[in-house]
Amino acid sequence: MILCRIDDSDTYEPISATLAHALQWLRAFNAADFSAGELNIGRGVVVKFEEPALRPREAATLETHRQFIDIHVPLKGTETIGWAPAGTLRHERAAYDADSDIAFWGDAAHSLLHVKVGQMAIFFPADAHAPNIGLGNHRKLCIKIPAGG
Repeated sequence: MILCRIDDSDTYEPISATLAHALQWLRAFNAADFSAGELNIGRGVVVKFEEPALRPREAATLETHRQFIDIHVPLKGTETIGWAPAGTLRHERAAYDADSDIAFWGDAAHSLLHVKVGQMAIFFPADAHAPNIGLGNHRKLCIKIPAGG
């Protein structure tokens, strides 16, 4: 898991060419261009423009992915995200679905991240995460990057 300022994200470009592509797109993105939906930006990278209702910590469910890396980018307000190492999870709530690349877990998060506007959090397949914790409504990007790229 990585938590950093978007402006400093070029530090992580050497991890993979596909991640570099997504980070370069993100640094050029103008939040005024937000429109709910999805956008394919090439190299298998999909940006989801979301406006979810935030939920209490107790209602947040850890999720894991195998095929994709997630970048969560709040555009309005702070997003709290729970985190736990995927390898420590023991209470499967919904089995892995390969079509949607997600499994849900009943375990508690080990840590909480408070991701502010101008920051981003990157979650790799080894990182379970519970997004959208807080009060009220939210506006964010969730960038899905193929893990093998």
